[in-house]
Amino acid sequence: MIDIRIAVLANGLWDLEWGNQALKEVDFLICADGGANKAALSSRMPDLVIGDLDSISPETLNRCKKSGCSIERYPTEKDETDLELALLRAEEKAHVHGEGDIWLYGATGKRIDHFLGNVALMLNYAQKGYRIRVADPDHEMWIIQGREEIRGASGQEVSLISISEKSVVSTEGLYYPLQRGVLLQNRPRGISNVFFGEKAVVEVHEGWVLLVIVRASG
Repeated sequence: MIDIRIAVLANGLWDLEWGNQALKEVDFLICADGGANKAALSSRMPDLVIGDLDSISPETLNRCKKSGCSIERYPTEKDETDLELALLRAEEKAHVHGEGDIWLYGATGKRIDHFLGNVALMLNYAQKGYRIRVADPDHEMWIIQGREEIRGASGQEVSLISISEKSVVSTEGLYYPLQRGVLLQNRPRGISNVFFGEKAVVEVHEGWVLLVIVRASG
């Protein structure tokens, strides 16, 4: 199978300069409703637009139709959010291509309730075996369980936040080491660790951990 980058673009904050570059790396782009406005600003028309279409501008919707992208319209009163619907389509595409990663852009900023809902979706997909990689100009984050090598730069900050009631974690290559250390959901002990070099290892023996890499400035 050919590796492809599948991405979902939500309707959160969007940095145009950063977004232009991020979308160049995407092979299949699904926009959740108003996320299509962001894609149009970055001159990358989506392959699929999905949602109740109450946030997409008429101009962008018309451009999407002319570009030949698929459009799936749902009623406003529905159980799923537009982003949930978009992720379902991304999951279907990922399954066909044997991909475990789904990139998620435009999922931070603006409304904190939406962001917290997005973290819940990240956990849901992690439990199904998919990694939702949320990225914005300042952060990259995903949920891990098991052993994983992560990459950064010396001095770059990384946080480990338990989203289970308790997580048991070991690390290598970080300034504050953990050897089967316990991270609790109601205590932020894992905030603001630091890379020693360009890579580190995080192993989550028990529980689920949200890993947040703070992008190096400059």
